[in-house]
Amino acid sequence: MPPSALPSPLDRADLRARVHRALEAFLARQRDRFADIAEDLLPLADAVEALVLGGGKRLRPAFAYWGYRAAGGQDTDEVVAGVAALELLHTSALIHDDVIDASHTRRGEPSAHLRFAQLHEKSGWRGDPVAFGTATAILLGDLCLVWSDELLHASGVDPATLARARPVFDEMRTEVTLGQYLDVHTQATGDTSTRRAGLVARYKSAKYTVERPLLIGAALADAPAVVAHTYSGYGLPLGEAFQLRDDVLGVFGDPAVTGKPAGDDLREGKRTYLVAAAFEAADEAADSTSARELHARLGDPSLDPAGIDRLREIITGTGALARTERRIAELTGAALAALAGAPLDPTGAAVLTELASAATLRTG
Repeated sequence: MPPSALPSPLDRADLRARVHRALEAFLARQRDRFADIAEDLLPLADAVEALVLGGGKRLRPAFAYWGYRAAGGQDTDEVVAGVAALELLHTSALIHDDVIDASHTRRGEPSAHLRFAQLHEKSGWRGDPVAFGTATAILLGDLCLVWSDELLHASGVDPATLARARPVFDEMRTEVTLGQYLDVHTQATGDTSTRRAGLVARYKSAKYTVERPLLIGAALADAPAVVAHTYSGYGLPLGEAFQLRDDVLGVFGDPAVTGKPAGDDLREGKRTYLVAAAFEAADEAADSTSARELHARLGDPSLDPAGIDRLREIITGTGALARTERRIAELTGAALAALAGAPLDPTGAAVLTELASAATLRTG
């Protein structure tokens, strides 16, 4: 393929801008709907706009769009609007995840439940501000989930084309919800196995971040089964690698880049692959001191910077960080191998190759 046919970073930036415009137009219509009902609803519009339009990598729409293009689909604004619906699904998951984890920040701003607790307190309303914030965030997350469906169907994509993608979209929403429960259940039971951590990563993040968006793109393009098979072979390992990178950043990331306080995953007691690898290594080495410290400190909401640094030392010292980095590299390699020789449009396949790096080498 001649160099001029290769996608440029501008192509990907253009898609992000188009997705942003589709979301902006959709949310503007929702704001008008709210204003017609009651001004009291406008803070909901403010909160969603701040979260949806204020940041995000747009990876899920990107995988769906380039999966569609790599499968032979032609570019249209309607398809861009359709894949933008995945960003609303992602927003729903983020809002609910922050409630579940009692996280105070998201993308450097107050999380939704904290935002509305502060509104309640500032306004001098009756009742418990925390309860109000939690209830509002749950409703807001539900609203974004509903809107993901609405935007998909209001995108202008032909109904027969949408009908092909709908089963994948429905399966994706079920899977991410089940993945959230598996995550909560794992924290409650204290399961520290890497097998369990991998299962949670697959269903909480991997499938809905990469594989299912790709399969939505394939369905929109009416691609043959061999393309869907290729996308699963690429999407599942890459999605897991994406989540493992997220786990590393949750412990070692720069808050100025990630938008989350350093060590939040440790305070929340997340049984990630990174943490599970540390437990396994400590047990295999009969290092009871490290294992006891991990058990004692992990999940302590009052964990101070010194405590976080100590857990980082243990995770690094057990070799868990290095093991996780190797696992990310292995999974990424498996994903790229699945693309090799696949019957895909060269330009789309080139972007999917670049997206693998964007998903796994990121710092935020």
